[in-house]
Parts: sequence; C-alpha cells; structure tokens
Amino acid sequence: MKDQNNRRTALKHMAGGAAVFASAMLLPESLKAADHKATKLKGRIKHSVCKWCYKDIPLEELCKAAKGIGLSSIELLGPDEWPMLKKYGLTCAMAWGAEKSLTEGFNDPQYHDELVARYEAMIPKVANAGLDNLICFSGNRNGMSDEEGMKNCAKGLKRLMGTAEKHKVTLSMELLNSKVNHKDYMCDHTKWGVDLVKMVGSDRFRLLYDIYHMQIMEGDVIRTIQEYHPYISHYHTGGVPGRNEIDNTQELYYPAIMQAILDTGFKGYVAQEFIPKSAEPLTSLRNSIVICDV
Repeated sequence: MKDQNNRRTALKHMAGGAAVFASAMLLPESLKAADHKATKLKGRIKHSVCKWCYKDIPLEELCKAAKGIGLSSIELLGPDEWPMLKKYGLTCAMAWGAEKSLTEGFNDPQYHDELVARYEAMIPKVANAGLDNLICFSGNRNGMSDEEGMKNCAKGLKRLMGTAEKHKVTLSMELLNSKVNHKDYMCDHTKWGVDLVKMVGSDRFRLLYDIYHMQIMEGDVIRTIQEYHPYISHYHTGGVPGRNEIDNTQELYYPAIMQAILDTGFKGYVAQEFIPKSAEPLTSLRNSIVICDV
C-alpha cells in the first residue's frame, strides 16, 4: 500500500520459476509496455497494478499500457476514475475512497460514525460498478493496546457487514509494516488481522496481504500464506528493501511466492505495488508481470 507521505513451492516448480525470473531480467530496456504489444501470459494469475506507483503517467496512458502488458486491473482508484478503466475493458480489483486515512481507522471509536457513513455510501457505488473489494485500515495505536484496538475495530466493522453482505462487497483491511513506513500502525501482523477477521465473523471482511510489508514485519511469507490464506482477499507485491522492482536486486523470490498463492486455490488478484527506479517504469511493470506469471 502507498506510503503515507506519498498517497496509500514445491521444488518441481523452482526450475521453471527460475527460468521465468531470468527471462524477465533479459528483457531489453527498449521494450516499452506502451508499445501495446500483447504479452503472452499463462492466465493462472489475475494481474493488477496500483496507480499511485505511476503518478507521472496519465491514467488513460496506463490503461493502454496495462492492456498491452496483459493486466486486467488498475487499482486503488475511486468512483471518478472507474469509467476510464471500463473504457479499456479493465476493472479495479481494490477500490478506495471511503477511508479517512491510514492513521485514523476503525480501532478508534471516535471515528466510527464518520467511517460507517463513508462506507455505507461507498459500498453501493462499488457494487453498482461491478467491483467487489474495498480497502480499509485499522489506524494507529496511539497508546492503545492491540486487544482493545481489535475489539474496537470489530465493533465498527460489524456495523457495516449487513450492507457489505447485501451488496456482495468485501472490506479488505491492509496489513502494513510499522517498522519502516507506517510507524504505530496497528494491523501490522498477520495473526492480529486473522483474529480480527474471526471476531468480525463475516465472509465480507478479509485481509489485504501486502508481501512487502509482511516480509519486513514477519518474514516467513510462504508458510504464512499457506496457513492463513482463507482470511486473505488480495495480495500486493513490492521489492524488499525499498519497495522497488521485484527483480534480483531484492531479497524475495516472487515466482515461488506466486506459486504458493496459486497452490492455495486463490482466485483473486495480485497487484504490483512497487515504486519503479528505472527510467522506463512501464518496462519494469512488464518485467514484474513476467516474473509473477507462474
């Protein structure tokens, strides 16, 4: 998820994954996604991208590039931007626009009435646009215990579950790291998020598992996905350290992570959420899709 100041495995698979990873590294810098030459993908992963990482690229240009690369979604966009996606046959796999902020979330009861009003208004818009995921946040601790914050989150979120269930929209709380990027953020460990999902008790509340953030906080990414996948609605990528390209400059091996996600039976979207360092950011985006297309 966007930093606050910018926004918001089986061994048999390894050889094939290594080949994909290596081939992505060999793609020439002259290969631009904006050329719209279709990338041949396997179709097992539903690919998305977060718009905020390409803030200097107009949305329509990114839509055209996304179609050429083989993505089917551009996300973290609000209602005013959804029609542009529809024009190009794209969806918004994770909508936003109802949240107050990353730091002011459901763990603080003083925000409940405002948040409930915001989400009650946004959920039908999401559903009417044919979308089914809407992001939400826990907020910062501000001296509050994790136990109290969880109970507060559950109390606020339960007020929305009737509307979410009626419109078949899933509220997805993002897991963020509080070590590097989002100091004091409460939903910073998978187990805490999973316990909150259990406490809310609705199929329309799940977690957005950000691989970058949880590698920083916990590591053990593949085993965590294997254990807790029923509680996850969506995934984000990002290179560690730095949240840059997911290539061989960082510590995670994404082909194995993608295979682990597939092995759980996951049918949702995986979104690229890295900040390109390359002078050709759309080439970096195309490369990331090739790396993750296991």
